[in-house]
Amino acid sequence: MNSFQKFGLVIPTLNEAENIPTLLDRVGNVSSGFALNYELVVVDDDSRDGTQEIVRKYAETDARIRLLVRRGQRGLAGAVIHGWQHTNADLLGVMDADLQHPPELLPHLMDAVREGYDIAIASRYAKGNSPNGWNAARHAVSWLGTLASMPLQRRGCRVKDPLSGFFVVKRQCIDGLNLQPAGFKILLEILVRGQINSAVEIPFQFGVRYAGKSKADVKVALQYFSLLGKLSRTTFFRPGQR
Repeated sequence: MNSFQKFGLVIPTLNEAENIPTLLDRVGNVSSGFALNYELVVVDDDSRDGTQEIVRKYAETDARIRLLVRRGQRGLAGAVIHGWQHTNADLLGVMDADLQHPPELLPHLMDAVREGYDIAIASRYAKGNSPNGWNAARHAVSWLGTLASMPLQRRGCRVKDPLSGFFVVKRQCIDGLNLQPAGFKILLEILVRGQINSAVEIPFQFGVRYAGKSKADVKVALQYFSLLGKLSRTTFFRPGQR
């Protein structure tokens, strides 16, 4: 079993005041199963609904909770990168703040990496799962995005949910990468460009947002397909990569 010193979990937020208290409480409840030191880094894109104030109150009583505020910047991928750059953890994770990602899965993701996998992904599609509460258009976009990613993924290390926003990865697998900060999908770039030789998907039921407004829109979809184009140009024709 791999020995890690610290787990750094990044939670990007933008106007998540209705969700963040429940999420922080639930992460705290499962933290005893982490089996190593950890810090929870909330990266907020200058929310105006009280999200920052709530996180600061939690941080006053728990030194493992930190708040980083980005001003004049937007985007989940950029927030994740920012958080990872500001932690010295050697095991990194990310999850959404809207309670669609169950914190109770975190110990299982961490255990999978500690047992030898380079990355453990909470998968919406493993074992026949599919997200609840999505309309036909969103299902179609997700399916097309996943299908389009398959030629870029490494042979023998392909996953069913390369668009997941909930995963744990070894820092050494992404060290030195200049990850793209635009958009909301960072996992695919890690799978394609990172030093990922083994991946495991752990199924979970992706539910409906608890409160607040989804950030998914047409712009997000366009940014994702733009990323696909960049990854195709830089990696697809490299010998031995696929």
